[in-house]
Amino acid sequence: MRRWNAELLGWALLGLGAGALGGAWLGGTLGTVVLWAALLVPVVLAYRRGIPRGLLRISGVDVLYAVVLGGVLRVVQGWLTVVFGGSGSLPSYSSLDGGLPAFWWLEDLVGGALVAPVVEEFFFRGLLLVVIFTLVRRFAGNDGAGVGLGGFVAVAASTGLFVMTHYLTGPLSAEAAMSLTLVGLVCGMLVVFTGRIWPAVLVHIVYNGTGVLLTVAGTLLG
Repeated sequence: MRRWNAELLGWALLGLGAGALGGAWLGGTLGTVVLWAALLVPVVLAYRRGIPRGLLRISGVDVLYAVVLGGVLRVVQGWLTVVFGGSGSLPSYSSLDGGLPAFWWLEDLVGGALVAPVVEEFFFRGLLLVVIFTLVRRFAGNDGAGVGLGGFVAVAASTGLFVMTHYLTGPLSAEAAMSLTLVGLVCGMLVVFTGRIWPAVLVHIVYNGTGVLLTVAGTLLG
């Protein structure tokens, strides 16, 4: 971890900025692919320098985290939608014939529910959170106070950048911003407390995946 330093943080922020701006400018599927590529470059660079001990380890309890926390986050998102004036009915795709879009399974199920959570969690929690935590702990010390401060700053900063990136790449309602903030906080705290990235990845997959499945159900049943 000695090579996880301020320089690496700079490369991560550079990749984030370039990806967010490029993705917003290009838009659509191409913009999303450009954003993912820009986020993965600093992740690869960081992991070539060294991988934090235990970060990539997976445990059976991670599936439990995913089902429970991912499900709760989706329920809260639905509740927030109602609070902010939504009808509370199932979401659905906009289409003239009331059917599913031709490539919904590729763009939303594969891209949105599988690829996006992996890329985003490895960047925001597996890279940004870890490097910020490491830098703050080096400054504040390795005692309990230093570790606590590092965890707080790392979770807050990575969550803020996570939400900001979604805002830059597309319209973001108040309800969506609050939901994404909760996703970022929960996933960040999971990485800090477990020392593993996969609980966060799986929670994010369940959250995104249930959103896609509810949209499919709302379209077919509407």
